[in-house]
Amino acid sequence: MKIAITGATGLVGTELVNQLSKQGHEITPILRSSHNPFSTNEHIHWNPNEGIIEQDKLEGHDAVIHLAGESIDGRWTDEKKKRILSSRVAGTTLLSETIARLKNPPKVLLSASGISYYGNQEGDHAVDESSPVGSDFLTQVVVEWEKSTKPAEAAGVRVVYLRFGIVLSKEGGALAKMLTPFQIGVGGKIGNGKQMMSWIAIDDVAGIVAYLLKHDEISGPINMVAPNPVNNETFTKTLGEVLNRPTILPLTPSMLRLIFGEVADELLINGVKVLPTRLQETGYTFKFPDLKEALIHLLKK
Repeated sequence: MKIAITGATGLVGTELVNQLSKQGHEITPILRSSHNPFSTNEHIHWNPNEGIIEQDKLEGHDAVIHLAGESIDGRWTDEKKKRILSSRVAGTTLLSETIARLKNPPKVLLSASGISYYGNQEGDHAVDESSPVGSDFLTQVVVEWEKSTKPAEAAGVRVVYLRFGIVLSKEGGALAKMLTPFQIGVGGKIGNGKQMMSWIAIDDVAGIVAYLLKHDEISGPINMVAPNPVNNETFTKTLGEVLNRPTILPLTPSMLRLIFGEVADELLINGVKVLPTRLQETGYTFKFPDLKEALIHLLKK
């Protein structure tokens, strides 16, 4: 297939470019910069803030994978929250409206989203794609983000929302940030450690995307999480075991709020137990369904 990808230089995008290229697909990165860091012959230039995209270069692609958006890392000032929302809505709207105008639109748009759709869930209560929407800030971001794909869907393009959980990779993201404190023996659970962590190995991210590209019958929300979520205490202990390091220094909620502000509650102190029901019902087989095996694999890569 000929596949265009936004956010191709990010953690997930880089993995997808590598893995999909190995499978024989032709990848066209959609980039803000005029410099193409990949070994592809061409790229598509865009600037969502200015409503710019090279529409003619999108013609003839079989699929588009949309991953781009403002990072949610950092302190959430009002301006930061505005950028988190607007970058996702503006970029997705521009891409979807452009796809809808093409003479030969792609058959499928895989658009990034998040499990923040479900909001914070107390305790061991599990949710899946059939569960109702939550009420947090990131929940509202996800709702507007997914809604922005409607122009492509109205044009007959199959749209899949990739509701990402915590993507585990030692190259970046949450796991990479945890490694240094854990390796020097100052890692520990967050708060009481009971908040759920719905995680996925980056290998399965690539596997699921390849699977979704092939399965024309799948559309709508897909939870990008492993089938065995764990609470923060279990995650902490398991990572300590794999690294052979102690995990005895907990971080209190008040410390986290002091360091990170509002983002601490939505991403670190609270949690949600999310299940990949639709993937399992349609027959996807996870490469790394269990946390310990996933961490051993990822940290030896």
